[in-house]
Amino acid sequence: MFDALSYEFMRHAVLAGILASVACGIIGALVVVNRVVFLAGAVAHAAYGGVGLAYFLGWPVLPCTMGFTLAASGAMAKATADGTEGADTLIGALWACGMALGIILLDLTPGYTADLMSYLFGSILAVPVADLWLMAGLDAAILGLTLYFWKDLLAMSFDREFAATRGVPVRAMHFLLLAMVGATVVMVIRVVGLILVMALMTIPTSMAQAGARSVGGMMWRSALLSACFCLAGLALAYALDLTSGACIVAVAALGYFVQRLALLGRRNGARA
Repeated sequence: MFDALSYEFMRHAVLAGILASVACGIIGALVVVNRVVFLAGAVAHAAYGGVGLAYFLGWPVLPCTMGFTLAASGAMAKATADGTEGADTLIGALWACGMALGIILLDLTPGYTADLMSYLFGSILAVPVADLWLMAGLDAAILGLTLYFWKDLLAMSFDREFAATRGVPVRAMHFLLLAMVGATVVMVIRVVGLILVMALMTIPTSMAQAGARSVGGMMWRSALLSACFCLAGLALAYALDLTSGACIVAVAALGYFVQRLALLGRRNGARA
């Protein structure tokens, strides 16, 4: 693996994995404790519409996808915050429509030659410097917003009704959370793709939750685990010439099941 770092594209891939891990660690913990994994998954799949729109209009992919994803996450946030009747159906429709729109627009794009699979399963080995700067900026924004609204986000995460009675702007925090989910999804597209993005956002967080004593502890543990999985997955993909995004998620899944088995063995041992 170390000899691979002599290549610029591998160094970019390592940086992209680390930057994505920071966002996944922070947002993954908030997604899990707020029980909005389904919403986060819907945002991730709807984002594909932004990819298709970018190619159809000839615009930069990540900024266009970011705008589209934030619009989709805003619509989903409004439906769930207002308690709209059939909100789950609406979210499912937005999920499906986003994917369908992306595919149709890509089909209609004249001279379209981009690799469809790279956005579904990631293209971490092809991350340009410009995208690294964008990812770093998004990390800074997500970290800054999380720290600034930390008390409100924490209160909302554990008891929304009580938080509202204490003056916490729960509705605004709900919109903010889904907006940050959307930004994270766009970041992770480059690492593992839209199909596998939820695995990187939830598997490390689930593992971190086992030993963490606070949400903050979950965040940094999850970010560290995500970074380890990204590096290990890259090494595996390089050694065996496999798809990097799938290898990253496979390593994460293996780590998750090993931890589950270890915890189960410990509990059985304690009962004996």
